[in-house]
Amino acid sequence: MKKKIVPAALAVSAAAVIGTNVHAAGAKYNSKDLKDLNDYLLGKGELSGDFDLDDDGVVDGFDMVLMRRAMLDLGEFKQTVCPASEENVKFIGRNLVKDDVTWLVHSGSAVEFTVTARSAELDINAGSGISSDKDQAPRYAVLINDEVILDDVITSSKRTVELFSGSELRTVKVKVIHLSEANSGVMGVSAIRTDSSVADPVNPTPEKDLRIEFIGDSITCAYGVEGASQNESFKTTTENFMKSYAYLTAQKLDADYSAVSYSGHGIISGYTSGEKNTGQLVPPYYEMIGKFSPYNVSWDFSAKPNDVVVINLGTNDSSYIDKDFETRSPEFTVEYEKFLVQVRKNNPDAYIICTLGTMGGADEYKLIEEAVANYKKNTGDERIMNYWSVTHTQSDGYGSDWHPSEKTQQRSAYVLADKICQVLGIESDQIGLDMASDAEYELVCDKESGANAASYLSDYDRSFWMNTVTGGKEPDDIEARIKGIEIKKDGKYRLTFKCTSPAGMEIPVLLRSKDGSEVYYTDKFTGGGEKVPFEAELTAPAADKNAEIVLQIGGKDYSNVSLYELKLEKIG
Repeated sequence: MKKKIVPAALAVSAAAVIGTNVHAAGAKYNSKDLKDLNDYLLGKGELSGDFDLDDDGVVDGFDMVLMRRAMLDLGEFKQTVCPASEENVKFIGRNLVKDDVTWLVHSGSAVEFTVTARSAELDINAGSGISSDKDQAPRYAVLINDEVILDDVITSSKRTVELFSGSELRTVKVKVIHLSEANSGVMGVSAIRTDSSVADPVNPTPEKDLRIEFIGDSITCAYGVEGASQNESFKTTTENFMKSYAYLTAQKLDADYSAVSYSGHGIISGYTSGEKNTGQLVPPYYEMIGKFSPYNVSWDFSAKPNDVVVINLGTNDSSYIDKDFETRSPEFTVEYEKFLVQVRKNNPDAYIICTLGTMGGADEYKLIEEAVANYKKNTGDERIMNYWSVTHTQSDGYGSDWHPSEKTQQRSAYVLADKICQVLGIESDQIGLDMASDAEYELVCDKESGANAASYLSDYDRSFWMNTVTGGKEPDDIEARIKGIEIKKDGKYRLTFKCTSPAGMEIPVLLRSKDGSEVYYTDKFTGGGEKVPFEAELTAPAADKNAEIVLQIGGKDYSNVSLYELKLEKIG
């Protein structure tokens, strides 16, 4: 083996090279050779043969280009049929190969591959018990080069989908993804047919460096994310995993993913209006590919180890626990801890992140905190954390049956991606985060000026009520300070809030350092009634981990000012 040199400019990914249509006769290499060479150049493996194709004494990116040339043969075009097996396609999520079909079992389960041909098509298959009602049948999408070319449900046993056609040889990336959930049936991919002169026309896309598993319920499934309103009931046609916080998090972090999610399921009880619902629990089925036959076979966790496991369960349990919290809550804490042990057994090297809160469950979140603390104490395992998730609000809108909207799912993804970066030591861009979400609110009066006011912060909606008796002489004699906000140098931010104040009252708005020595941004809000909106975009001239937003409401006696929905969102 010749020595390994991997300049950054030459360490070309397999996907990029596959997209380079350079042609030469003689197909002496195959897709496995190409993957092995790609892994070698990225420092992920060793080569078993001599792949110095240009005989220059090193194995580098130029050899990959030559290999791709050698894999292409501009001889006679011919029809080929490739099965959707792991030899030809990348499996994303928990899939099962059975009866020559790769079944995409869960929300987001997918196959992905590149195809080089002048035309190509594939077969979509329906699982047993398929519904003829299009609003209850499995929904799926087909993407080419990350653009959706087909979004549909499958109501017949098989359907052929044309990917592209023409007279010229082309290379594209193809993805087939299950958009609805396992509770509503599965769909699969079987034959991939091509008209190509390439010896190896269908190849799996490369594995990514980060893999995340999401364990959850309807929130993770993106139940009703495309629903018209909270008054609409469940339909597979409004369930779209590509708009789930899970998929959006994986996309943001350029990660492969797997989802194990069932609507209505929990830790000790599924959703219920009365008695405990033990028929809808996740832990008994976690180690299986799927819950229902014939997909209820063991999942091989060692084949594709996870780097991070996110658990978002407890929302459905609350429908049972909250009816008798004192009696029923201890069982949840015990069983949640047992589930953590089960997850760790199957994911020995992963970081575990536990979350709850999108649809409420504040009391259950306290139980999760307790379970995580007990687990740490009993096992010594520190590679685990928990956080309160983004809660959907009326301003975000609602999906079907009061489920989170696309906007809430996106906000949740921004927060989770940042949490994952923190635990893995990855630099987070913080895009989409509300930097004021955990800020401290304080009303400060300059007593020497005679200013006197009182305030109240609502835990329910973070509204801040300020009642002034005497306003002093100047606006800065009374300040509403929103403290403990991190900003980054040259970061772009959007500041928004709603404010109720006396008509015509001018309120200076500042972003400044904690000691007031540096002012990063100034503006002015003019009152005009109930919940008047304010919006401004700014660029931070400096980094500050403890900046504060200030509204100066002094100088006016006997006035009432209320602040609502304040956010400082990082947008660039």
